[in-house]
Amino acid sequence: MRIGILGAGGMADALGTQWAAAGHDIMISGRDLGKSAAQAARMTERGGTVVRAGSWAQAAAFGDVVVVAVPAEGLAGTLAAAGAALRGKPLVDVTNAGPAHFDPARPLAPMVAEASGGHVVKAFNLCHVDVWRMTPPVFDGRALAVPLCGDDPAALEAARTLVADLGCTPVVAGGLERAVLLEATAAFMISLWFGGSDAQAVLPPLASSGTHRPG
Repeated sequence: MRIGILGAGGMADALGTQWAAAGHDIMISGRDLGKSAAQAARMTERGGTVVRAGSWAQAAAFGDVVVVAVPAEGLAGTLAAAGAALRGKPLVDVTNAGPAHFDPARPLAPMVAEASGGHVVKAFNLCHVDVWRMTPPVFDGRALAVPLCGDDPAALEAARTLVADLGCTPVVAGGLERAVLLEATAAFMISLWFGGSDAQAVLPPLASSGTHRPG
């Protein structure tokens, strides 16, 4: 799969390096092409396919799937610079507004969909970047589950593949209208982690979570 990543920071580095190791073709992009090229070279040195660097528009055109991995405050400008190549494509939105700036009345994923014209899947936004550097992310013998919110079947299937290639378990969690719940969950949990609490411990395991439908 060809994956264009809008971003050249920590998330682009962590996820892109893992996907390159899985055999995908990667192009990252950022505001400074020289810095993006240097980052791509470092990613390539870790093994896997050769990671390329390009402009926002080049990464958007390159990808069969495009991953949106820029700070929330830069989303609008990045999507505008990426341009029409995003229209109709699967887009994986990994962004968070941060606990202090999350606004449930202005969720990010629908804004990405409206601004880009792409088929957006919200994913990969619940974990610190270092989790995505793990090969694979497994805790107490259990692979990390990654919830996905999106409406387009092809985009969801592409996102499932990207999750599985990290050694994680994809969990389809509803349509794009539920992405605001993923963003709210991130804001809530991150604030607990930042405060030194074990956020994972607030939820019981499945066997103790009451009556539920199998599968």
